[in-house]
Amino acid sequence: MKEIKLTDIEGFRIGNAQNSEGGTGCTVVICPEGAPCGVDVRGGGPASRESELLNPTAAAAMIHAVLLSGGSAYGLDAAGGVMKYLEEHGIGFDTRICKVPLVAASCIYDLGCGDNVRPDAAMGYAACVAAENNDVQEGNHGAGTGASVGKLCGPQYMMKSGLGMYAVQCGDLQVGVVVVVNAVGDVLDEQNHIIAGMRTADNTGFADTRRVMLEEYGVRPTLFSQRGVGTTNTTIGAVITNGKFNKSQLKKIAALASNGIVRSIRPVNTTADGDSLYALSVGAVSAELSTTGTIAAYVVEHAIRRAVRNAKAAYGVPAANA
Repeated sequence: MKEIKLTDIEGFRIGNAQNSEGGTGCTVVICPEGAPCGVDVRGGGPASRESELLNPTAAAAMIHAVLLSGGSAYGLDAAGGVMKYLEEHGIGFDTRICKVPLVAASCIYDLGCGDNVRPDAAMGYAACVAAENNDVQEGNHGAGTGASVGKLCGPQYMMKSGLGMYAVQCGDLQVGVVVVVNAVGDVLDEQNHIIAGMRTADNTGFADTRRVMLEEYGVRPTLFSQRGVGTTNTTIGAVITNGKFNKSQLKKIAALASNGIVRSIRPVNTTADGDSLYALSVGAVSAELSTTGTIAAYVVEHAIRRAVRNAKAAYGVPAANA
């Protein structure tokens, strides 16, 4: 197995657009020829679009883009710009009247970051234009622009996160992922040490979100004890492989890939998270499902760690890589 660039995988394009002052952005994965896609949703509060289209029993065999966006549910508006771009370029499901682009989307909650700008159709369109040259960067870019982690006890303790990518090749099989990390919990390294997350009150180290939940239960106010806080955290991403799979198989690959989220974020999949992970097939390489899913979990782990290690301090929020 060797590390490759995500963009070494053929059959798709990827691009970012963001408003750095506004503290938000979006990232789009475009599959010009269409791609089978599955999704695994484990979080309690997803902001999403066209998820039912990915159900194995739904008629559509493939989609044309996945949008990852900031702006919470408002960010779903950016999918309209993706549809406009795809329609202009003749990409979509062919109907009697026109081609209809099928765009799945998921959003993180970054409202209140920066100037409280929300991704819109213009930003979604701009991300598609950037995808023409695979213009994508990690950290404070695209949908990771306003991402943060460690928010159990409030924003005063959180750290900056962002967008991460990672890909590998095993023989002819290529598997990669783009992920946006905006978790309520902490991000762990390979030895299960916290590398970004909730800080202590004196800012001398990490509070350890799980420890706070277990040892200070009922004593310290948290997201789960405050009425009206809602689901303000989410880890979202898209696994991309050149392995040949249908959308039913890809749903299982997405579920296996989600194990990478569980291994690198603690706690995760809570009612305050909207964790969602897509899996797309953009090639025709013969591959075994469980092995591909295991590789996908591996790249997800690495991409999540890259998301926080490549993030920069912004909006008054410190980062692991200061």
